[in-house]
Amino acid sequence: MTALIIDGNKVAADIRQELKGRVARCKEKGITPGLGVVLVGEDPASISYVTAKANGCAEIGMFEETIRLPANAPESLVLETVDKLNRDPRFNGILVQLPLPKSIDVDKVIGFISPEKDVDGFHPINVGKLVRGEPCPKPCTPAGVQQLLIRSGNDPSGKHVVICGRSNIVGKPLMAMLVQKQKGANAVVTVVHTGARDMAYYTRQADILVAAMGAPKAITADMVREGACVIDVGVNRIPDATKPKGFRLCGDVDFDAIKEKASAITPVPGGVGPMTVTMLLMNTVESAERKAGLAPTK
Repeated sequence: MTALIIDGNKVAADIRQELKGRVARCKEKGITPGLGVVLVGEDPASISYVTAKANGCAEIGMFEETIRLPANAPESLVLETVDKLNRDPRFNGILVQLPLPKSIDVDKVIGFISPEKDVDGFHPINVGKLVRGEPCPKPCTPAGVQQLLIRSGNDPSGKHVVICGRSNIVGKPLMAMLVQKQKGANAVVTVVHTGARDMAYYTRQADILVAAMGAPKAITADMVREGACVIDVGVNRIPDATKPKGFRLCGDVDFDAIKEKASAITPVPGGVGPMTVTMLLMNTVESAERKAGLAPTK
C-alpha cells in the first residue's frame, strides 16, 4: 500500500478561491474584511509569517495593515495598539504575531484582544466557547487539520483519532474540536504525549493519527496501524550538508516508511503548513460576514 498524499497546498488554494467569493459578497454589503497585524521586533521567522499573511489577504481581496513596533516597545504600547485596533471598524480580525519579547506578558496581550476579532482563536472566551461547541474563531492550525481531513475524504465522524501532543496551540484545541457532536467532528479522541509509558500502544489503535509533538520522526512505522490516515503537524529542522542552508525540514513522523503503510498522509512541507494562514483568512472573513449580516452571530 502506498498512501494518498494529502496536498495542503491544493486544499489551501481551493479554500482561498472560495474565500474570494465570500469577500466579494461582504463588499456588496459595504464591508471590506480587514486584518490588523501587530509585529513587535524583527524576528526573521515572524517577518516571514506576517508577509505570508499580508500576501494572502491581497490574494483574496481583503484589507490588511501591519503595525510594526520596535523590539524594546513597552507592554503598554502593545496594549495601546491592540486597543486602537479593537475600536477601529476597518478591522474584523486582529493578530498579534508571536513570539513576543520576554518583557511582555503574552497572556495579557491575548486577553486584551476583542474576542470577536481574535482570529487566532486564543482568547480565553473563545477557548471556552470551543470546548462548549459554540460558534467562535477556531485556532488556525487545528482548523486546518480538520479541513484537510474533511476535504481528503477522511471524515473523522465515528473514528478513533489519536492526537500526539497536548499544546494549547494544536493538541488541546484539536481534541476539543473533533470530540464535538458536529459535522466534521464526532470522533472518539485520545490525547497522548511524551509522558506516556507506551505511546505506541495508543497510536496503533488510531484510525486517524495526528502528530503534533515537535519531535523529528518521533512516530515510526511500527507505531502506525495499517491503513491509518496520518496528519503530520510537526515542522523540524534537521542537519543536511547536501542542502544550501545546511538543513532540511521534516515532520514528527517517519514519512518515507509510514507512507507505505498508511492510507493517507500529509507531507512536510506542503501539508498542514499552508492551511494555517488560510484558516486565519477564513476566521477574518467569517468575522466580517457576521458584521455584514451574512452569518449567524451566536
